[in-house]
Amino acid sequence: MKTIGILTGGGDAPGLNAVIRAAVKTAIITYKYQVVGIQDGFDGLIKPGKMKPLTIESVHGILPKGGTILGTTNRGNPFEYKVSQAGEVVTKDYSSIVAHNVREAGIDCLIIVGGDGTLGIAQRFHEMGLPVVGIPKTIDNDLSATEFTFGFDTAVDAATWAVDRLHSTAESHHRVMLIEVMGRNAGWISLYSGVAGGADVILIPEIPYNMDSIVAKIQRRSEGGSKFSLIVVAEGAMPMGGGESYVNEEIDKLAPKRLGGAAETLANRISKLTSFEVRTTVLGHLQRGGSPSAYDRILGTKFGAAAVRLVSQDKYGYMVALRDNKVYDIEIAKAVGAMKTVSLDDDLLVSAKEMGICFGE
Repeated sequence: MKTIGILTGGGDAPGLNAVIRAAVKTAIITYKYQVVGIQDGFDGLIKPGKMKPLTIESVHGILPKGGTILGTTNRGNPFEYKVSQAGEVVTKDYSSIVAHNVREAGIDCLIIVGGDGTLGIAQRFHEMGLPVVGIPKTIDNDLSATEFTFGFDTAVDAATWAVDRLHSTAESHHRVMLIEVMGRNAGWISLYSGVAGGADVILIPEIPYNMDSIVAKIQRRSEGGSKFSLIVVAEGAMPMGGGESYVNEEIDKLAPKRLGGAAETLANRISKLTSFEVRTTVLGHLQRGGSPSAYDRILGTKFGAAAVRLVSQDKYGYMVALRDNKVYDIEIAKAVGAMKTVSLDDDLLVSAKEMGICFGE
């Protein structure tokens, strides 16, 4: 009988509980394995008292819930663990402690669910000799080895919902309305929600924008009788010759640098260059929360069950992924490190341009 440890690292995403549920039920019902839930990402393998048995009963009713019942963190890299010491932030390597605690707990292998950063950590533990299976997770949909990641569909739905509601108030008040969405350095959420919500301008990190192009689009709409415009801005969008916008992280020196402010920066420039009234909405974590869509529940279920099948085959150092709408496996080392961004010949991007949507070029 094997004992599987499962943890969720990085940011939360709708569908994580579907993964946990599928992994637990598949492990127990089909393979007669035991499952241990590790709380708060890799912190649960560093700090005591953060492991708990997972049973069929413990995953009952979690399928429609957002977030993760195990908790997560995006600042717990055991190889470069930041701690505050005597008023200074220092970095320590706790990887040997993690390996020791895994073995002490009687865990035979780890299923690690996370994005590029978390899976990179998983690969390093695999190289240390820990049996590891990975499951890709990110609302940004920016992992190159998989066509889609669970959480993305729900995030796009949330962003589209917001664009729909901004449409009526923008039209009523003759305003230019900007909505900033997540995605880090990939424009998938911006592109999909912008097209689905009928945005007039969509700005993605892959295409640095020209202010003249955006202003001209707004003015053409006004002259044509549309006295309002909707602009969807990816948090990683940037002007030509400029850089990304970041929020101030001085409050928490242990926190990673965080993108933010791209829409506000653009709104200020539009206000100075035109006479239009401009408003900005930042969706932030509204995109990550709430009940997962049916698609994300199904994809999470597929991934969770497939990961346990890899464990049953002792196929470690691999992760599950989606290709041609089928689950397959790929070595983690080959899957991490290469970001999947929006290509300039992407079907949806080309279609949007042909429909007259402006991308700031």
